[in-house]
Amino acid sequence: MGTITSVYSPRMARPDLSLLPALDALLHERSVSKAAHRLGLSQPSLSAALARLRRHYDDPLLVRVGNTYELTPLAVRLLPRTEEALAATSRVYEASAQFDPSTTTRTFTVLGSDYAMAVVGRSAAAAFAESAPLATLRLEHHSTARVAEAAATLRQCDAMLLPPGVLTGFPSQVVAEDTWVLIADRDNAALPDAPTLADLGRVPWVLPYHADTALMPPMRQLQLLGIDPDVRLVVEGFLALPHHVRGTDRVSIMHRALADSIGLPTSSSMRMVEPPFDVVPAVEALWWHPVHHDDPEHAWLRGLFGDERSVSRPGPAA
Repeated sequence: MGTITSVYSPRMARPDLSLLPALDALLHERSVSKAAHRLGLSQPSLSAALARLRRHYDDPLLVRVGNTYELTPLAVRLLPRTEEALAATSRVYEASAQFDPSTTTRTFTVLGSDYAMAVVGRSAAAAFAESAPLATLRLEHHSTARVAEAAATLRQCDAMLLPPGVLTGFPSQVVAEDTWVLIADRDNAALPDAPTLADLGRVPWVLPYHADTALMPPMRQLQLLGIDPDVRLVVEGFLALPHHVRGTDRVSIMHRALADSIGLPTSSSMRMVEPPFDVVPAVEALWWHPVHHDDPEHAWLRGLFGDERSVSRPGPAA
């Protein structure tokens, strides 16, 4: 077997920052031709950019496996950093001395659960469309991983919608309060219209995001009251809950505003039941990175999500 010798030279002393979009496109597309099409450039120019990036990193970045290319371990590590760097660069060029929402073409990105998008995001989106007709609002799903890497995530987006207490070291404002309601199939006799705590311990449950570290406040309360719910099904989000309750003996719990918005109060096949204990309110907060706090564009965005009823201004986050 022959010996393979690296053809990559030592790193460039001063990497060209204009290569950052090319690096991002190459890592996402894993193809020179697709990356060139994405950026509107010629394939030879992207090939030249890849060659320069390979020299800088002393790494091939993309390696052929069969008929496709895969990222090297270094390229996998670079991918989220490249996204973060591009997002930060974009904000630098989007900043202006004067902000007029009626003329801005900026894209604002807010992450949250499907509940937050459907209820809190809906009213914010309506105000956004009226105030900034040329701008774009992206409401994207968060994930456990993105919340865990909050410092990096909040640099890449404008804000996240999460309950108070989930994050520390970041400013936030409470934007919505809600109550909770049990949901069940109309013919589910296992859940009476006036259930007891013992009833909640006997019925099978379907819950979103169920884990010891991701329990919803009502489920934590049940455990403190001595009830260990029998969780039979876990789904990724609140909007899916009715689909997995209807026609089954399962029960669940969801935000009342969301249940109202999808028509559960008038449903012929579902019913809403009041919990037999004093459930803590469901509170949603808007979180952002401290670097955005005094940005007039960001302040305007925060205003769309509600009055600043609970604002903290901690020091810079990591």
